[in-house]
Amino acid sequence: MVICDPNKRVVSGKAQSAQPFSRADFVNSVFLSWGIAALATAGVIARPFKWPEAVWAVAGALLLVLLGLLPVSLAVEAIGKGSDVYLFLFGMMLLSEVGRREGLFDWVAVLAVNHARGSPRKLFVLVYLVGVVITAFLSNDATAVVLTPAVFAAAKKAKTPPLPLLFVCAFVANAASFVLPISNPANIVLYGNHTPPLGPWMLRFTLPSLLSIGATFVMLRWTQREALAGVCAANLEAVMLSASGRVALAGIAVTAAALLTVSAYDIPLGMPTAILGTLTALVVLIKERKSPLPMIREISWSVLPLVAALFVLVEMLDHTGVIATLAAALRRATEHNEMAAAGWAGAIVAFGSNLMNNLPAGLIASSTVLQAHSPERVIDALLIGVDLGPNLSITGSLATILWLNAIRREGEDVSFAKFLKAGVFVMVPALVLALGARILTA
Repeated sequence: MVICDPNKRVVSGKAQSAQPFSRADFVNSVFLSWGIAALATAGVIARPFKWPEAVWAVAGALLLVLLGLLPVSLAVEAIGKGSDVYLFLFGMMLLSEVGRREGLFDWVAVLAVNHARGSPRKLFVLVYLVGVVITAFLSNDATAVVLTPAVFAAAKKAKTPPLPLLFVCAFVANAASFVLPISNPANIVLYGNHTPPLGPWMLRFTLPSLLSIGATFVMLRWTQREALAGVCAANLEAVMLSASGRVALAGIAVTAAALLTVSAYDIPLGMPTAILGTLTALVVLIKERKSPLPMIREISWSVLPLVAALFVLVEMLDHTGVIATLAAALRRATEHNEMAAAGWAGAIVAFGSNLMNNLPAGLIASSTVLQAHSPERVIDALLIGVDLGPNLSITGSLATILWLNAIRREGEDVSFAKFLKAGVFVMVPALVLALGARILTA
């Protein structure tokens, strides 16, 4: 890409002659673009007037286009880059809604409560283990969308405070999201849709993943120790899973198997997930002879324009030359000391993900390492930062935003400050251990 120049204009990546304009005008347009992006990000984090996160992100993206700061063609191209993510989220949200409506989550909840035998601490461990499995084999977004309603139902039936168990869903979704290439859509984004084969991936990420999962469990358990004291309900009456509930369970299981299969062949995950989610919903609707409209109305569609707007905001950074500058800095640092560069790059993107969300942070990191021709150690450190860093704040990752939408539907809510209070203790030790393990064993 050609960086913007005061006497050039960039159209679809090519510099063309244009009427000269002053360097001051150029600088002003760049700073205005950054200001709009910063305000949009702040709106997503703070949610003024309690408006949905998507409102602020979309408003920022529209302003960039309407003010002529980003060409329409580039904005459309940026939105198109997220097509696989949109399809993936669509399929997962359908599966979650089918499971919720057909009693699958209530059935899972009773099983979990009865296995906990009256101990909130055992229930905490069970939820955490299930969260690790779902994140590893279905993705962190699936943990946020599919597991959260089941956990809320379990807490309600167990008559125990729900927040410690709900926190598990949010934190484990990020902590376990580099166990496998499919564990987080951001993994595919960062590696430019060409993730390392499964064997080399396991060699590079098994130890960091184990340390991340273990440290997150220990610290989260410690922060929630008071809320988990005492006893909870046990020996609940078994719930029979309906035929439609079994269809929902089968749909989720088949989707997990399909995602593992297609990832092995380097096939994008979005279309298979969308197809299987749609088929599962159709089978249930046809079986019960119900209209799809009630189900459609219950899905949190606002997450899709939110993601699209984030892609546009990242495109603006590329358009104004920010990524080229970052790539040059990373290349110089790597040439000087590769291990140190990997460490600070992973840490910066980890904390930076909380300022802009890890999906755009992953896109920026991907473009940066591509231009910088970064070595394997640096790229892997960036991936750990993108995946694990968002455990600091409530808007750090798309999975956490999906989790927040899920708990709001159940009548719960968590403020930015309350999540941060736990996130500081949970994220930092896990990040240090995971980054250290990857950098030192490269």
